[in-house]
Amino acid sequence: MNRLFACLLAVAAVFSTAQATAQQLQPVDRIVAVVDEDVILRSELDRALQNVLSQYATRQDQLPPRDVLEKQVLERLILVRLQVARAAASGITVSDQEVDGAIANVARQNNVAPDQLGEQLARDGMTIADLRSSIRDEIAIQRLRQSFAQSRISVSEGEVDAALAGMASGNQYHLAHILVGLPEGATPDQIAAAQKKIDGIKGQIDRGEIDFAAAAVRYSDSPNALEGGDLGWRSLGEIPPTFAQAITTMQAGQVIGPVRGPSGFQLLQLVGTRDASAAGAGTVTQLQARHILVRTGEGGVADDAAAQAKLETLRARIAGGADFAALAKENSADTATAGKGGELGWFAQDAYGADFGAQVAALQDGQVSAPFKTEAGWHIVQREGARQVAAADENRRQQVREGIGQRKLEEEWDRYLRELRGESYVEIRLAGDTAAPATETAPPATAPAPADGG
Repeated sequence: MNRLFACLLAVAAVFSTAQATAQQLQPVDRIVAVVDEDVILRSELDRALQNVLSQYATRQDQLPPRDVLEKQVLERLILVRLQVARAAASGITVSDQEVDGAIANVARQNNVAPDQLGEQLARDGMTIADLRSSIRDEIAIQRLRQSFAQSRISVSEGEVDAALAGMASGNQYHLAHILVGLPEGATPDQIAAAQKKIDGIKGQIDRGEIDFAAAAVRYSDSPNALEGGDLGWRSLGEIPPTFAQAITTMQAGQVIGPVRGPSGFQLLQLVGTRDASAAGAGTVTQLQARHILVRTGEGGVADDAAAQAKLETLRARIAGGADFAALAKENSADTATAGKGGELGWFAQDAYGADFGAQVAALQDGQVSAPFKTEAGWHIVQREGARQVAAADENRRQQVREGIGQRKLEEEWDRYLRELRGESYVEIRLAGDTAAPATETAPPATAPAPADGG
């Protein structure tokens, strides 16, 4: 299967959200999970399972038993439903034009005509409607994650300085991991069982009985298990401190761990290393500003008009002499900066997105913007200054800043998804399973733990 359709099927395996329309409700179809006020149908789960099986057509031995794989895929579908619902409640929308553009871009990059795309999807048991729904959900979830990052993740200049001081090179590291998850408040017996399982997995890998990627597919509780635990390329700032120092002395293929972290026990593999030293000449502009964020939807005001009106009122108060920082502390929905009076510090113009940066760049020092909207919500911004810095230095700082932010985001996002899963009503209706109450927060099912000796 060519790269395009493997990609499309991978997307569909995770982001398939076909709705239970009259056309889809066949007599043999049934509900396999209730997710708050939504449902997941047997046909949706079967399609997602088939997509995973297609991706591993030549590597079936790497997959866990069918019943375990089914539970892994269903858990993914549940998390997708919950995230899409939360995105909609937060006022995040995706237009038909954006979906059209995403599909056209994939087809163009892979030299496939739209009609050929439809024909290939049909042969694989999918429709263009399925693909559109999958892509729409993917974009919505990406925006929810971006909004989460903008409102909850903050990286100080001190953190960047400290990271730069401890970095001897500009190397990046390609990593993969295996997670044996632990629930919140794990009992001693649960901890002991998880320890035994991770030790058994490590033993199999060390003896050459299974490679790391196959072990991740079979045993990992991480959401990226079916991708072989691949974490992609990371700078040192993106690697948890527990592993960072050891990574710099490892050779490709080496595995470290197990190490216990917030989510459970982990193994980490170094897949490869590359030099990604920042380059560039000349100077770039940095901006300094503070802002007040107002959200719409769940946890915010009713709609865009209400958000805009609230910010107009705050802006008028500032023009009348009110302190911007004090109003930010009282009113901003950006929990990462509200306590600091909305202070964002120095940042590259596109650090918070092109729209946000353009608004700040257009202001004079001390000036407060009119209300404007980004994916995070509605803002007013007060510009505090601008400066020129060496491009290479700024590129380097920006890489480190993004790395630290990405590491923080992954930790917080994983915690957020666990909370979202735990506070939602989820009832599993797979054969042989009992209903899962809303308070159940067990991690995704995995294959039985390998014995310590094999």
